[in-house]
Amino acid sequence: MSADAPAAQAAAANSGPPQQGEDKPLRGDASQQPGAEEAESEEKEEEGDLPQDAWSARRDLVDHSPRAMRVGGNARFGGSLVAGDQHGVSGGRVAGDVIMGTKTEIVYQFGISAASHSSGEVPQSTLDRLARYFVTDESTFESLLVRLRTERVVVLAGPHFTGRRTAALMLLHRLQASPVRSLVRDTSPTKLVQQLGDKEHKAKGYVVCDLTTRRDDPLREPHLLAARDQLAKEDAYLVITVGPTAVLEDITPVAWNPPGAEAVLRTHLRELTDEATTQQLLQLAPVGEFLERDHQLREVAAFATVLKRYADHEADEAAVAEFSMLSIENQVQEWFEEDEEHVPLRDKAFLVALAAFDEGPYALTAELSDLLYSSLQRIENSAQHAQVPVFGTHIGKRLQLARAERYQEEENTEWGPVLQSKARFLDERVSLVLLREVWTGHPSARPAVVHWLQQLADDGRPLVRTRAASTVAVLAYADLPSTMALVIEPWATSRLFRRRLVAVNALVLAHLLDAPNVPHILDAWCRGDDKGLRWVAIRAYGLIGAERPQQTLAALRWAIRKEYQGTDEESGDEDVLDELMIEQLAQSVDLLLLSPTRDEVLAELLARLDDDRPAHVLAVDGFLSACEHRKENERYGQPLLLEWYATSASQAGPAADEIARLWREALHDRRSTRAALQRLGDWILVADQDPATEWALASLLPALVTTPAEQQRLSHLLRTVRGEDGARAPAVAARLLTVLTDSR
Repeated sequence: MSADAPAAQAAAANSGPPQQGEDKPLRGDASQQPGAEEAESEEKEEEGDLPQDAWSARRDLVDHSPRAMRVGGNARFGGSLVAGDQHGVSGGRVAGDVIMGTKTEIVYQFGISAASHSSGEVPQSTLDRLARYFVTDESTFESLLVRLRTERVVVLAGPHFTGRRTAALMLLHRLQASPVRSLVRDTSPTKLVQQLGDKEHKAKGYVVCDLTTRRDDPLREPHLLAARDQLAKEDAYLVITVGPTAVLEDITPVAWNPPGAEAVLRTHLRELTDEATTQQLLQLAPVGEFLERDHQLREVAAFATVLKRYADHEADEAAVAEFSMLSIENQVQEWFEEDEEHVPLRDKAFLVALAAFDEGPYALTAELSDLLYSSLQRIENSAQHAQVPVFGTHIGKRLQLARAERYQEEENTEWGPVLQSKARFLDERVSLVLLREVWTGHPSARPAVVHWLQQLADDGRPLVRTRAASTVAVLAYADLPSTMALVIEPWATSRLFRRRLVAVNALVLAHLLDAPNVPHILDAWCRGDDKGLRWVAIRAYGLIGAERPQQTLAALRWAIRKEYQGTDEESGDEDVLDELMIEQLAQSVDLLLLSPTRDEVLAELLARLDDDRPAHVLAVDGFLSACEHRKENERYGQPLLLEWYATSASQAGPAADEIARLWREALHDRRSTRAALQRLGDWILVADQDPATEWALASLLPALVTTPAEQQRLSHLLRTVRGEDGARAPAVAARLLTVLTDSR
């Protein structure tokens, strides 16, 4: 199966439409210099650029963050939240440990042995040793033997490191085709017959591991027919192994299916130890965890040697436990140390993109990987115009190289769930290890990676921008100073709100990975003079401030007081305020009021409500912002704050009185009266459709009346409220007015 490299159309259905002030998906001009492109992009997009509201931005972060970061809430932030929805984000040390990697000093050999690709006779002792460890399905293997005996030549195809070479040698060994000679893999198909007829190096069995083929020199059926004739003359046999990317013409290879990891491990342990020890080792918890992962047979064989050392008291249980992680690190290093022939630059770019977009739509990953490929090409050869092949990419082969899989799953979008064809690593740890390896192990790639991340941050799709942030979070965990200087700070100080928001998410996710010093950075930015940095800190506080609500609210009060500098608080002259910044502060308080530590947040807001005018505005505006949100984000879903009030009132909890007090403050303050009445009017319309909301409002409204003026204000609202689209007053208004009147 083939797929277009850009695959833009297939990816366009992903993750919702651009938010207000956002651009369309970035196409990326490979010929344009990064600096010029970024400057031109920022100038063009600054006009009309508006910040995405904090609530929908939080939703995008929850919907599109990678699995390794577990965004959406866990015990670290208090577990379940208001109405079962997840209004915070959380992470854990597990992902951070994966990023930092193992601390072992032991070096294991996972790579291809020199014998795999060298020419010469395979020693009989090697064949005997392999026979002792060889595991296979005997019925399938017997059919292969029959085919080889009949046709004299078999092409065995399968992914790398699945035991193809061992299977090839065992086929010849079972046929007693001795001696066995290994031919060099760089033998061209046309010269293969000549080597078989070499009288100085005659053998009964021949094996070619990973025969080199090219588009202009494929392995064709005539090559096999000629080889068969030559083998018949010598009464010999040939087994050729090929990988997923081999170029074959008119040839149907035999698919090699490797044995299970547990069977291979058991066989190796029996050879290395005894039956009793084997059973004991297989019962170890780290062994069970190892076998649950996707490990290659070479890694299983190496693991058996570690278990042997453990049984001999030469290694501790920590060495056993971390071996799985060590094998992942070795695989990632191998990918990026291989030359262009084994892992081309385009495939390396795809690996990086897959690490960033793990469990994302395949077409989107492929499209964006080619942007990175173009940037990497410019670094390798700045004089060459970057070129991206449009066709010819085989999805299955590409994913085999990446030890990944494709699957169907629904993706959350603004239009509802949409079925997507997605791709993910078989082992979720690979993405974190790979990003760390590229950033810290291959610094020459950093300019290309930074430019690519900038392109992702400017993309109009929420998923793309979120994954740009999550990628930077991993880089920040691995190397905070460089990531701050090269990526996060330039985004945070950008004139574009879109880039600032990606910086917010990057810092939030880095903090949830336990990257160092993020709260310290936010505190410094919030109290600094740079408005861009302060904006980023304010928005980040809304997402992670629930961890330390008192310190967070103190920082937000400091920020709003900064906005009030130069105004006359006594006269109420607030026209000169930066309303956009005040709105961001309110939205952060809004998220905190719907976080797991909401009770503590509410109490702190009320405790400092009368400190000064800025503290009052912060509490009231944040409260009214939180009043907008509904259960399940449904139009007529119960307001989340009203549900909280009803729950607290039924349990005689303090939150009910505190919520009522904030309502009275909002209705009394001339700056917020209109907005407060609008929110109450919206709740009345919801109550007309939802009985639970009506009951909760019937409990709340009497609590808002402590003076005749408050009674008059609410009565007037209930008499004059209009239905949807200017329709007559909803019937619920009259019922609530009766409740309010009877409560006097």
